[in-house]
Amino acid sequence: MAATPNMESSTVAGGAKRSRSLPSRVVPPIELPASVGELSRKAAALLGWNGIVLPETTVLGRKICVVARLRTDVHAERIAMGMGPVVDRATVDTWTWPELAATAPAPAAEIIGVLAVARHWRTAMASAVPFARYGEAAMVLPSPAVLTEDYVGNCLPRARAYGLGIVTADPNALADLDLEGHGERMILDEDPVSRLVNEIVYDQLLRETELPAEVD
Repeated sequence: MAATPNMESSTVAGGAKRSRSLPSRVVPPIELPASVGELSRKAAALLGWNGIVLPETTVLGRKICVVARLRTDVHAERIAMGMGPVVDRATVDTWTWPELAATAPAPAAEIIGVLAVARHWRTAMASAVPFARYGEAAMVLPSPAVLTEDYVGNCLPRARAYGLGIVTADPNALADLDLEGHGERMILDEDPVSRLVNEIVYDQLLRETELPAEVD
């Protein structure tokens, strides 16, 4: 006599297979409402950072936009010395050695602030925090990225602790200040890292303003 198949187990198994095959809900990624350059310029104006908003570049492995001004008097001295920007880290490191500090060139860039533009606050914070140890820094985020419990519960407390400002941009690229920067944070003195960053920014300023980097 043939065995009757277990209809209940067959149905359950089949149901499980069908449920696993159902497509999951796909949430589209949050996109920036404008280019990084445009958002950086709007954020700098909103923060009151008066200077040249340099194009996004990678510094110390982080993507940032620097707002800076050229120290024209120092630049003139460095032209006279025949010393343009030096972006070799090993060379810049020696400038803070006690025996060479007196002969090292003066920083030719005045860094007003550093901006990190990203779709998610964690990415922006990872880029901005290393530079917040030396001065003003802020994140620029699309407004949908800040309308979450994760942002309120995790991002804002960390941003306040690091002294980061937060600028948001709505779908029409209108900028709004969500958090002022500053805060009670420790600002480090000049060190090899800050000198290297200054030289990189100095080099960018010369490229953007088309000023001579050295004399013939």
